[in-house]
Amino acid sequence: MLTDIVRNGYAAAAYGATGMILMLLSFAVIDALTPGNLRHLLWADRNRNAGILVGSNAFAVAIIVAAAIVASEGRLVEGLTYTVVYTIIGVAIMTITFFIIDLFTPGKLGELVVHPESHPAVWVHGVVHIGIALIVAVSIL
Repeated sequence: MLTDIVRNGYAAAAYGATGMILMLLSFAVIDALTPGNLRHLLWADRNRNAGILVGSNAFAVAIIVAAAIVASEGRLVEGLTYTVVYTIIGVAIMTITFFIIDLFTPGKLGELVVHPESHPAVWVHGVVHIGIALIVAVSIL
């Protein structure tokens, strides 16, 4: 029993640290895609649009990480590899989708994210992030 707790605790810490790093990476990608300082928009300006996009992106990364854990079937190195590879694929697809949505809709999506008034397009894009994550997650399972 103690051996299982130690092994499972180690795996939880490894997945948690990997997931946290991948969420920070996805935050950096969103920050690069949007004008201004995303941290300032969220914590100082309390910008809802930025919060919706960042929150949906973090949730999307968590979905992919969870699917990778399930797909690894207890094999830690394989699961961590799945986690990194599939999350990078998911973030890349989310980034491409950001550009595609921006291309085919009026205005600039990045500017909508930093605008102080709520905009429904940000909600739509947030749902797209979660949808992409579900697609990537199911492809793992």
